[in-house]
Amino acid sequence: MNAAGPYTSEYGAKSGAKRYNALDRLVAMLAKLPGIGKKSAGRMAYYILDTDPGYARILAEQLASLHSSIRRCSRCGSFTETDPCPICADSGRDGSILCVVERAQDVRVIEESREFRGRFHVLGGLIAPLEGIGPDKLSLGPLVSRLRAEGVREVILALNPTVEGDTTALYIQKLLKDSGVEVTRLASGLPVGGDLEYTDRLTLSRSFRGRVKL
Repeated sequence: MNAAGPYTSEYGAKSGAKRYNALDRLVAMLAKLPGIGKKSAGRMAYYILDTDPGYARILAEQLASLHSSIRRCSRCGSFTETDPCPICADSGRDGSILCVVERAQDVRVIEESREFRGRFHVLGGLIAPLEGIGPDKLSLGPLVSRLRAEGVREVILALNPTVEGDTTALYIQKLLKDSGVEVTRLASGLPVGGDLEYTDRLTLSRSFRGRVKL
């Protein structure tokens, strides 16, 4: 890998490769973001180019400092600037209820619904054998440890209703079978094959109120 980073040679830094200008390289990088196609990336790049140069400078500074400023919470696994994160450090939250989610961004989605006042645990993925992701790749050991240490009475599985989500939910249900902890899962409102990140606030609220025991 050269000093410029892993993406440099891909966009024409090598001798003899097709040459790309700065705008082409920016479009290519933006197009790598999830949900962003080449056309959308192009619109973003031209917007940045047309706007005040100060905006581009601030945006670049924020991106450059992101990994040094944001880290994983040592308790729940969510992204945070402080450790523990504000949710884990909030004494007003109900520590007896733990909401288990796949990704850190799911925490923000649920928080915006204002329906849940317990704490969270981020798995860091879902069981997906075809992709080589087994239970050992998920944050399941820390989950079990938290149940004992924090006096958790209920674990809510807020996982996407997909094959991987169902497989992971079933595994956790069996894992916690003899723990004495009640295991529930978000119920009505979430469409099969849907994604929690794109669920609207009302649907998410109804899902929390309608959760069922597994």
